[in-house]
Formats: sequence, C-alpha cells, structure tokens
Amino acid sequence: MTEERSEQTPVPTVSIIMGAYNAASTIREALDSIVAQTFTDWEFIICDDSSSDDTLEICNAYAATHSVRIQVLTNERNMKLSATLNRCLSVARGKFIARMDADDLSTPERLATQVAFLESHPDVDLVGSSMQRFDQAGLGSLVLPPEWPDRDTLRHAVPFCHATILARREVYEQVGGYNDSPRATRAEDLELWFDFYRLGFVGVNLHEPLYLVREDAAAIRRRSAKVRWNSFLTTVNGYRMLGYPVHCYARPLLQLGKVLVPFRAQHWYRRWQARRHKAGVA
Repeated sequence: MTEERSEQTPVPTVSIIMGAYNAASTIREALDSIVAQTFTDWEFIICDDSSSDDTLEICNAYAATHSVRIQVLTNERNMKLSATLNRCLSVARGKFIARMDADDLSTPERLATQVAFLESHPDVDLVGSSMQRFDQAGLGSLVLPPEWPDRDTLRHAVPFCHATILARREVYEQVGGYNDSPRATRAEDLELWFDFYRLGFVGVNLHEPLYLVREDAAAIRRRSAKVRWNSFLTTVNGYRMLGYPVHCYARPLLQLGKVLVPFRAQHWYRRWQARRHKAGVA
C-alpha cells in the first residue's frame, strides 16, 4: 500500500496510531473495533514492524476496503514499538492522537466519549480511561487508574493506561514523540508520562472502561526480566527528572522484584481476579 496521502484528503479530527508485530491472530478484532466506532471522523495509521506472519497482509486488506481512512506503513526491519509509533506520528494529521494496540479492543463509544471530553475541557491535554481485562474465557477484572493523576502520581502508581489515551497533538509535538533508546524498550509509556508532567501537561482518566485489554498467557509472558529492568531504569531516570525525594525510590525496587514471581503464579493470579470479578466480589 502507498504511504502517501492525497492533498485533497480532509484532515481528520482523530489520528489513531498502532504498531503491529506478529499479531495475525488478534489484529482483525482490533481493526474491527475501530471501524465500528460511533465517532467517524478518524484516520487509522498502522505500522507493521516487520512481521513474519500475515499481519501486514491483513492490514493491507483493511486499507484496501477503507483506503481514505486507513494507512499502512511498513518497517523493513524490526524497530520495536517506540520507533514504530514515531513513524505513525510522522504522518498523523489529526487534531487529537489516539493509541490502539493490535491485540486489544476499543468499545464503540470510545472515541466519541474522549473527543467530547477534550472538546469540552480545553484545560485538559490528554484523556485516558479505565479498561477491562479479557481473554479466551471472557471478561475479567477492571483496571482503574486515578481519575485526576498529577506529577506526584508516579511516586506510587501509573497515571494512565497507555493504549487508552487520546491526546492533543501538541502533547506529542512538545515531548518529541516516543523515546526509542534501548533503555526505554517496552517502557516507552513510562517515559512519556515523566515527560508529560515535566512539561506541565494535565491529564484525566474517565471511570468508564472504554478499552478492553487482552490479558492472556502470551501477554503475561511478554513481561520478561528485561522488560522489568527497563521499567526500573526508566522509572529511576524519571524520578530524577521530576526531583522526587530519595525515599520514593523504594517503589521501583519493589516493582523490580516482580521478576522473581513465576509465570504460573502470575497467570493463576489473573485467573483468580477474573473469577472474583465474575462473582461480583470487589
């Protein structure tokens, strides 16, 4: 598919950016969830990160059907998520930038709800939402980020669920996109939040779960020791950036300790959470 857009193509309100790598088994559902949005003034920028399965072919088929609204980019070699999303940002034209992952789902009202919120709150730069876990067995527990996170939130929690966000394009312009250094690999969202608050931006989370996040065994296995280490380094760097006191550094050390928890224990815990949720236990 061509990577160029006609100058006659109207500028959309929302640009949705997605990096995709070997996601052939899940990406159709993700794409369908965007095509089904009740808010229709969007463009979808998808960059295939040199997949070895049918991911690119599936994306191209959708782009052929929705040629004005879906654009497919390709990396000649695997560049990881940060660089892949930066390629998407380089061609995105929307007033707002939304994230989407290739193995998750957006609810039909997601974009309509988030656009309406930012349009009615000019003092807010980014809006995220709660999300709900799911796997092959069905829906699981909710992930509830703080409603009004601020620069101190990162001392004890993650302020936003990355894939749920809709941001004003000025946010990405001022932070300079995603950090694609090896240290930030799979910790690019943490890096983004530290830069976000360093620059004085304001963000809000909607309580409504507008996003469904796939939490199967494969997703848990991706949280490797290397990923935990990168998150630790990025968090320490961010704490220094925001001038956090020394006692705050205990939290990233405790988070790093999760690398010692066996995969089976993590998987069992998620299944236990899902059962409690279905049983209506808080």
